[in-house]
Parts: sequence; C-alpha cells; structure tokens
Amino acid sequence: MTGPYQTQLFAEDPPPWESDRAKDELTARVVFAAAPHGPFDYRIPGTFEGQVAVGMRLRVPLGRGNRALTGWCIDVLRGGNVAGTLKPILGLDDERVLVDRQLIELVLWLSDYYLAPAGAVLDAIIPSGVRHRAGTRERTVLVPAAEALDDERVATLPPKQLRAVRALIAAQRPMTPDELAAVAQCTLAPIQALRRRGLLIASLERHWTNKLSPSRPGSPASVAPELTDSQRAACERLEEVLRAGDGGTLLLHGVTGSGKTEVYIRAIESVVARGKQAIVLVPEISLTPQTRQRFLDRFGAVAVLHSKMSPVERHEVWQGIASGRVPVVVGARSAIFAPLPRLGLIVIDEEHDASYKQDSLPRYHARLVAAKRAELERVPLVLGSATPSLEAWQMTRGHPERLLRLPTRVGARSLPPVRLVDLRLREHRDQGALSRPLRQAIQEALQEQGQVILLLNRRGYATTIQCPACGHVVNCPDCDLPLTHHRDGQQATCHYCSYTRSSPTHCPACRSSGIRHSGRGTQRLEQEIGDLFPDAIVARMDSDAMRKPGSHERTLAAFRAGDVQILVGTQMIAKGLDFPNVTLVGVINADTALHFPDFRAAERTFQLVAQVAGRTGRGERPGRVIVQTFSPEHPAIALAAEHDYEQFAALELEQRERFDYPPFGAMARVIVRSSVELAAGKWAEQLSLRLRSEQERHGLPVRILGPAIPPLARLRAKYRFHILLQGPSAENLRQILRAATADLRMPDDVQHVIDVDPLDML
Repeated sequence: MTGPYQTQLFAEDPPPWESDRAKDELTARVVFAAAPHGPFDYRIPGTFEGQVAVGMRLRVPLGRGNRALTGWCIDVLRGGNVAGTLKPILGLDDERVLVDRQLIELVLWLSDYYLAPAGAVLDAIIPSGVRHRAGTRERTVLVPAAEALDDERVATLPPKQLRAVRALIAAQRPMTPDELAAVAQCTLAPIQALRRRGLLIASLERHWTNKLSPSRPGSPASVAPELTDSQRAACERLEEVLRAGDGGTLLLHGVTGSGKTEVYIRAIESVVARGKQAIVLVPEISLTPQTRQRFLDRFGAVAVLHSKMSPVERHEVWQGIASGRVPVVVGARSAIFAPLPRLGLIVIDEEHDASYKQDSLPRYHARLVAAKRAELERVPLVLGSATPSLEAWQMTRGHPERLLRLPTRVGARSLPPVRLVDLRLREHRDQGALSRPLRQAIQEALQEQGQVILLLNRRGYATTIQCPACGHVVNCPDCDLPLTHHRDGQQATCHYCSYTRSSPTHCPACRSSGIRHSGRGTQRLEQEIGDLFPDAIVARMDSDAMRKPGSHERTLAAFRAGDVQILVGTQMIAKGLDFPNVTLVGVINADTALHFPDFRAAERTFQLVAQVAGRTGRGERPGRVIVQTFSPEHPAIALAAEHDYEQFAALELEQRERFDYPPFGAMARVIVRSSVELAAGKWAEQLSLRLRSEQERHGLPVRILGPAIPPLARLRAKYRFHILLQGPSAENLRQILRAATADLRMPDDVQHVIDVDPLDML
C-alpha cells in the first residue's frame, strides 16, 4: 500500500504513444441475453477490422476466467480503449448483420421502456431459426486464384488439373470440390493438388440444404372494388400523410364490415408505388391465411411471419424480407420486428386485441413498439378497429385529424340486430348450453341454408371435475386451479401450465365413483350442437383443435365453401373473419370475463360481444345476433347490443379518469414468485419497502399498492405476490423500479418479474 505522497515504482498510466494508438482503435459494445447483461466494451483486433458491425453476434471473453460467450454488438466506437486495457473479441458468430442500426435503436428503446436486458430482447425478437441459420449448412467452395488466370502458368499443368482450372473459370461462380470434380470429370486428387499449388482458393459458405418453394409467384390478379365515400375520404387523408413524409399515428375507426382492409390495401399500394414496403399486423393466426390471401391477390408476393412456422420457414422468410424483395409482411405480434430495409407504412388491424401484448420477457405491447418504430423511421402508423382500445381512442380526442371514420358497412348493409337473452328468466333457460330463443334461431338459420357461428370463450369439455359425495375438486398440483376435462383422450389439463393427467373415474379423495364434470367448454358445446342438429356439419376452432399445421386454413376454407354449417369456437372466431353466408351469431355466455377483478373487464367484454356480432350480415343476406347473459343491463353488454362504441367509450373513460387508470395514468406490476410461499412473501415485502423508499427519496407522485396475493395465487408450482405501481407518468414508475431493483440480489429460488403497462391483473 502506498501513502499519499509515496513515489510509484512503476507508472500506472500507459506511455503517450500507446494512448495515441488506443484512441484510434475500434471497440465493440456488447450485450448478453443472460446475466451479467452488460453492456461491455471489447477491442476489435486488426484481423477483424472491417468485419465487425452493429447487429452481429460476437464471441468474447467474459469474467476472470475469460469464458467465451456470445453477445450482441450494439455499437462500434473509435477510441473507446483509451486505457488500453480492453479484452479483444475472439470471433464472429454471424457472416452478416442480423439486425440493422434502426432496429438496434428500437431494441434499446424497448429495453429501457420495459426494463428488459437488451441482449434478452434481441434473443427474443430474432427467431431462433434465424440465429441458428436453420435449413443451412457450411460447405467448402472454391474460386480461382489470380495465378490461375495466367495462361502460361496453367499451360504446364497436368491434363486433369488443367481441365479443372478451366472448368472453374468458365463456371464464373464458386463451386464445391465435388461439383468441380463432376464437371471436370476427374477425382478429387487433382483438385487437392491445385489447392496445394495455390491456384484454387477455398472458403466456407452457408447454403440451403432444402430450399423451400416460394409461396406464390406471379403478379396481382384481383380487381380493386369500388370505394364508398367514407373509404375514399380515409384513403385521401392517408395519401396526404404519406406525401408529407412526417409519419404520425392515425386511428381508422370503422364498424364491422365497413371495408377497413381495403383502405389498408390502397395505402399500401401507394407505399409500394414509391418503392417502399409495409408491415401489417393481425392479432390471431386464424386471421393470417385470410389476410395473406387478400394481399396476395393484390400484390402477388407477401411474406407471412407467425409462431406456427418451422425454424427453416422462419429463416427463409426472414432472409427474403431482409433482401427487400417482398413488398408486404403480414404477421402476428413479432412481425413488428421484421427487417424491412425500406419501411414505408405500418398497419395494426384489430389494434384493441390483447394478443398484441407479450406475456413473457420482453413484455412489450406491439402497438407501442410500432408507434416507436414509426417515429424512428418517420413513417405512418395506422391503427384499425371497430372497437378501438381506449388508449387509441383517447389519442384522437382533441385531435380530429388523427381519426378516420368508416361509419357504415360496404354496400349500405345494416348492422345486425342484437337480442339479449336474460338467462335469469326461467322461460329462457334450458338443460343445455342453448336458451330456447337461440336454439330456435339456429333451427331457422339452417332451414334457410344460412351458416351459424357460436362463441364460447372456454376450451375443453368441462371446466370442473368434482366429486358430489365429498365435494373434492380435482386441481392442478402446480397451480391450485381446477383442471379442465377434455373428452379427446379423456385428459384433465391445466390451461395455465399445461399439466395433464388422465381424467379420474373415481374421486381421488373418497374413491366415490360418482365423479361429475360440470361447467361447459367448446368440446361439450360441439357435442350438444351435434346431438341437437344431427344433419348439420359442425366444426370447432380453438387452440386444442387447431394444433396441426394448416388446420386454421382447412377449417376456414371448409366453412367458407359451405361444407360446414355451424362453427363453434373461442375468441379466435370473434374478429376479422368475413363469411357472407353467416346469418346467425350466438354468444353462449357474454359474462365470461365481465366480473374478473380487472379494470379492463368491461372493455374486453364490450369488444368481444361487438366483434363477434359483426361476423354476421356481411353478405347479401341479413343477419342477427343472440347474446345470452346474466347481466343484460350492464353497459358493456347493453351498448354492445346497440353497436354504440362511442357511448361506451365515454362512460368507461369517465371511470378511468376518476381513478387515474390508463390512458389517464400509467401502471406497472411486479410479481415476486417462489416455490416457498414464505420466501415469496418475505421478498415481496422487502421489494415493496425498497420501492416506497425510492418513491419518497425522489418525491414522485406514485402510488404503491401491496404486496398482495393476486387472484391466481400459485402458478407453475410458484407462489405469487404482486405489487402495483400507479402514477401520471410511465417514466416515473420506471425510475423508481430501476432504482429499487438495480442492486437487488434475490435467492435463486425467488424471482421478480416487472410488467410495464400490464394487461393481465390475474
């Protein structure tokens, strides 16, 4: 140890010439998906200069042991190694950039807003098939060296070597040794001799092992329909925004069947004519085939991205998008990260849908990410819905230029009348799922050769398995929630953690044989409908029935062709689908989510009822809707029956403003979970104290509620406690959360999850 005035035996600062050299060195800033997340800076040796770029993955040494890890390069700097002490990178994991600078900027914003490590965000948004180059493999290829072009030198070669050199030069492309041997009609020995002489240069390249055929080549064939006056006005306004080139967000509020998709298509045609590209997001995979086909008919080439694709498919589509050859990308939530080099427009159809919010790290909302990407790239964002989210609707209040209206259906068709059936009344109830009015309406629709859609937002056959003798309910051992009985395979399944066991035939507690399956899911409804209407062909659409590849397309195609008369399903059939021959829609129980302990319950109920009601009366034949409910007087149901979105929004926004709920305030949710209930509760209390301490220290107007046990107290074998933060600004919440969790070290068995702008309060 040296005193304050003791002379150092060795200078700690590097010599001036080393400092000057360090100022000219390039450094790479790297982040990791797992802790420690970084960022960390690494020196780029001369051997890699010109090869390292932002958006690539690099192999770098980490920690005292210098273990080699792969991380993402998020910046390349000059002169960052002033002290000359940075470790050098070890190698490149990618041959080309996977994420361009603009997407890196979006990722860094997303990381900051949602408090998620940037490396974990990059691993989440870049498909694993792309990261692992699925469908490709390395191979050695040969090109002629400069000396091979010297006629005098090659003239002295043996005949087989000479033939091989000339064959490679004539091919004017790299060839594998096997390809060259076949063309030159020789063995590999002459080719190896040419490599030793330095006349052939070998390198490694990746190639597709089984290139997929394109989805559909060709040119557009569909004829554009005539626009209504309101469609024309919306298109003209969008064209003004596109010409201005300033971007901005617009809400296209159109009743169901008003032709919102045609407005999207006209705007995209204008974008493509300018040499640019567009992203169209849809909420459900079930909508992807229909939406994709409409765009294919008009543009001839469309890329589709969704989670049901194989890794090879995702990799090939991703590369096609990045090449700039595809004018339109259609996909679910993650398609917002598609690597379009010339982005000109983003469209989010059914923007209100909760599926746009991701429920795992990073917990982003596609609508907010799309707005940020549109801002960064200065392109318009169009949000479309018949039942907009209250966040989107509030954005237009006081800004009429942001609102595009389609108040009437195409062809002057009227919205269907909605009848509310009060299930509290004895004369309406029946033994099964159908009330007397709904059963009679189905019979009439079938007699008139119409088609029927029935919505029940519950999967499985029965929602509860219970013993009537002792009252025992068969629960999930990891979630303490009732298992759902599935008749297919006689399985009992937890829909939260996917735990599955055989459905018991005897009570596990008292061994009674009188086990009862109560509650009703789509499987049971399908059976009841088949028994009541044996001459009708019934199909079911839910996540259980749609597991096989192509099942969505096959079911919807059969329904569109009239091969299926009654379609039973969950919320995936409630939005976006367009079937002209549907003359009846029935909602089995409109109260399914109405009384959840969630301030968004009324909004979701209104949207679901209004959306499914819009599936009928879209063709030449009029339609009608029957909604079964125990709460016909509730504004969410009563106003949905009147198709009165604006009145519902006014009432709901008044309530939200009173309690500072979004969109008037910001929220964040922290979940602490552990396999030991006491540990989860203890650490939730400690985290709550830290949050309150930071709130007081910064003096920010933030309410902190909890910790408390959430409605779902145990999930996936983890006990849970949650803490809610409310305030006027999302940045205030993030500031407190960052400070409270910056140096937080929990035991391995205790985790905390931060959800900014949560949609799920369960």
